[in-house]
Amino acid sequence: MKGLLPAVRETISRGYRWLPDTVDVRVRFIAWVSLVCQVLIVGTGGAVRLTGSGLGCPTWPRCTAESFVSTPEQGLHGVIEFGNRLLTFVLAIVAIAAFLLILRLRRERPELFRLAVALGLGIPAQAVLGGLTVLTGLNPWLVGAHYIVSAVLVVIATIFVFRVYHGPATVLRATPAWFSGIAATTSVFVGFTVAIGVVTTGAGPHAGDADTPRNGLDPVLLQHLHSYPAYLTLALTVVLLVAAGSLGLPRVRRFVAALLAVELVQVAVGIAQARTGLPELLVGIHMVLACVLVAAITAVVLSQRLPARAPAEPLPRERLNA
Repeated sequence: MKGLLPAVRETISRGYRWLPDTVDVRVRFIAWVSLVCQVLIVGTGGAVRLTGSGLGCPTWPRCTAESFVSTPEQGLHGVIEFGNRLLTFVLAIVAIAAFLLILRLRRERPELFRLAVALGLGIPAQAVLGGLTVLTGLNPWLVGAHYIVSAVLVVIATIFVFRVYHGPATVLRATPAWFSGIAATTSVFVGFTVAIGVVTTGAGPHAGDADTPRNGLDPVLLQHLHSYPAYLTLALTVVLLVAAGSLGLPRVRRFVAALLAVELVQVAVGIAQARTGLPELLVGIHMVLACVLVAAITAVVLSQRLPARAPAEPLPRERLNA
């Protein structure tokens, strides 16, 4: 035993020394994996709902009263729901990996450490909320809250990726105040669009199970209310794109262009699904794109500040003349 303990300590010490002490390819890789996984689990959760498999595992944390895994009697619905639950463990592994890869950076880059911890804590919180949705028979308001929390985790994961590439936040603005104000307003409308979309889905036909009640609101009216902030977001994004070009802000302009591209696809999918009776595939794509939209607007807002360690791009003309 006495000879074993030093060997264990040496193995742990060697493993700790292997961890990155600067942002390298491992940190960048795990940051992207965190973001992609947060978006993908929205897609698999949507598949559960859109295939009517929301109660494929009718209880929680077990899949049935006697089994943690789905049984043959539950059929395909049980497999789909249980498969989605398994992805929680994938997210947990990714979160642990992110935490470990940031561990030696916690003093130099405390913001990355905090973001990794936040992503890790979000996973059990989502698991519990998902369990409550099952135990309440897929209450549409809890299902909606489940999606909103996923969107928040996408925001955190996006900040994580952005900070990995662009360094800690700074107080130096890359844009004039009026530009930042328009960007902030755009982000608010994105939030309204997603929130109203969640409520609209809660009133629509895709409940996750044939016996699940809806929220009782008018889905046709909600579809119109959902579209108004979406179109305002699109218009404001065009203004931001033109302004970023005229101010000579190529970095900001790239992020805004990416946001506009996501919005155009999302609007096209939204119109198509509304006119074709809400087919499951288009609804699922619309759900995933909403999280991509949240990631894109987050990147646009973050790009308002000059990077801490990258060469600063030219300042806006009005700041040069100030």
